[in-house]
Amino acid sequence: MRRSCSQPVAGKTAQVRNPQSAFAKASADKSAIRNPQSVTVGVLAVQGAVEKHVQMLERCGVRVIPVRFPAELDEVQGLVIPGGESTTVGKLMARYGLDAKIIERAKEGMPIFGTCTGMILLAKKIVDSDQHRLGLMDATVLRNAFGRQIDSFESDLDIECIGPPAFRAVFIRAPYAVEANSSTRVLARCEDKIVLLRQEGILACAFHPELTEDRRVHEYFIRMVTESLAKQGSRG
Repeated sequence: MRRSCSQPVAGKTAQVRNPQSAFAKASADKSAIRNPQSVTVGVLAVQGAVEKHVQMLERCGVRVIPVRFPAELDEVQGLVIPGGESTTVGKLMARYGLDAKIIERAKEGMPIFGTCTGMILLAKKIVDSDQHRLGLMDATVLRNAFGRQIDSFESDLDIECIGPPAFRAVFIRAPYAVEANSSTRVLARCEDKIVLLRQEGILACAFHPELTEDRRVHEYFIRMVTESLAKQGSRG
């Protein structure tokens, strides 16, 4: 099923005659990453859609490590928390001590990107749930907010930070943020619901960018990682 959730920038309407050439130009202009081979990104690999994120990140040119144990978090400069079952992932993180280590690394400035389940676990509040979470983002999230598995859908999103053309987003039992702190930047909405947001080094989205051929959201996160490394280098 497809839904129309585009949110054009005020006063502007994207007109794309050739989506493929427009996508190529957007990748060149907005998603260029300096020395991606020097970046190592981890993908939390306790449960969920791990391999698709690994493949997407490798296509972006970075080194990727599946993260299963706390010590492996010291080897990465950014972390992706993929989709899965949020209650299960939360329990497994706690069992193996990954949650405490992730929070420690986040406080040190390591960027984190959560998709679907990752968005839920990054939020400080989850509607009608006391499940285990990381609580790193000042947002309140509603689980399964768009319906059940049978209600999965695709939608075109206008995401200013990655540029045109619209991003074809895949929503599967997706959450959304019902509330976000003023320090949190809303990057995209679907049906007026917050589905992509950022707070400093934390990026969270309700959809599954790893299930598309479009690298731009992952490349945006990698730029967050390289910018974080540059800041750490300047302080050093």
